[in-house]
Amino acid sequence: VPLAEQSLMNKLIHTSLVESQQHVEILQRDPSSPLFSIKTFEELPLKKELLQGVYMMGFNRPSKIQEQALPLMLAYPPQNLIAQSQSGTGKTAAFVLAMLSRASASEKYPQCLCLAPTYELALQIGQVVRTIGKFCTDIKVNYAVRGNRVLKGTVLEEQIIIGTPGTTLDWCFKQRILDLTKISLFVLDEADIMIDTQGLSCQSIRIHRALPKSCQVLLFSATYKEPVRAFAERIIPDPIVIKLREEELTLSNIRQYFMVCQSSDEQYRALCNLYGSFTIGQVMIFCQTRRLADWLSGKMSRDGHQVAILTAELTVVQRASVIQRFREGKEKVLIATNVCARGIDVQQVTTVVNFGLPVDQDGEPDFETYLHRIGRAGRFGHRGIAFSVVQRETVRLVHKIEEYFQTTIKQLDPYDMDELEKLAA
Repeated sequence: VPLAEQSLMNKLIHTSLVESQQHVEILQRDPSSPLFSIKTFEELPLKKELLQGVYMMGFNRPSKIQEQALPLMLAYPPQNLIAQSQSGTGKTAAFVLAMLSRASASEKYPQCLCLAPTYELALQIGQVVRTIGKFCTDIKVNYAVRGNRVLKGTVLEEQIIIGTPGTTLDWCFKQRILDLTKISLFVLDEADIMIDTQGLSCQSIRIHRALPKSCQVLLFSATYKEPVRAFAERIIPDPIVIKLREEELTLSNIRQYFMVCQSSDEQYRALCNLYGSFTIGQVMIFCQTRRLADWLSGKMSRDGHQVAILTAELTVVQRASVIQRFREGKEKVLIATNVCARGIDVQQVTTVVNFGLPVDQDGEPDFETYLHRIGRAGRFGHRGIAFSVVQRETVRLVHKIEEYFQTTIKQLDPYDMDELEKLAA
């Protein structure tokens, strides 16, 4: 799944902040300069209309990234900033607050420009602007995205423009309806996706070069690896950098087990024994193919289980809807192909089942996919448990995974109910 689609799914899923224990690092040009952080939104220089909007979003207090980033974003004189954090930590709300704070309702021209890598992500940011800015009735938004046709010579009166790089370039240089020299705040969201998608980083740089030198620049990225650092340096010289240390996927907090079966039907019976022994809240079951996922979903549904299925054939919005229903507990079982193996956070999942192991084109273990699959059970510091239900001829793959990760995967008898119940206890 493309990074942009993963990001959109996470934005659609995370209706509240992810509570993270990760450490926030701040790198600044002058290490002796004092840093200010906040514990409440009231400590910020925000209009009461914006505070009302923040509470409408369901944010009662700032997230870790917001505690450090918002005082810098709203400071005078304006400061350039790079912020790295995972999805769900409140970075979109943070830069939306900055845009709504910087925009002057009395000035009827674009003052804040936000770029996103895709049409869908731009609209999602707009949704956050509408929610937080609900009570700022004089501040308007327009979208520089495909399908939004604006005639040449149109005078834009909206204070905030949200767009994709290609259409924004057209508005600036071909249509000449967006005057970049009047932009006072430039937000570049999802920088890691921009540089992963051909052409977007060059378009973003062209737009940035036309901005006034006094324009405040805020750059956001889920990762801050070398390609993102190099890209950021071309856009922002000597920025303040806020990093939320990336959560490393680890097997240390996940207990791993495997069961050996003779056929798919026997694998299914083993899965039912497992599900019956555990008072499992919610479980994710991974299959290698869509055909296997459809077969398993049909069998479980006929046996009375509440099952959702997630495959690549669904649209992004459909996938996000499936995950949202699962997150809300409307379905207890989510059966997925590898579309959901990485980048999707459902906090209450503590149990993952591999209905067959992930393999590459040569039939060898796909170690990275295995790590991301069972990593769903150990998110945000939770202890998790992972079961692999395999056929006899693939037991060799289990041992290769053990060797590769220097870990132990204990074998269970799928019909030993006593052992399963002890494990559940």
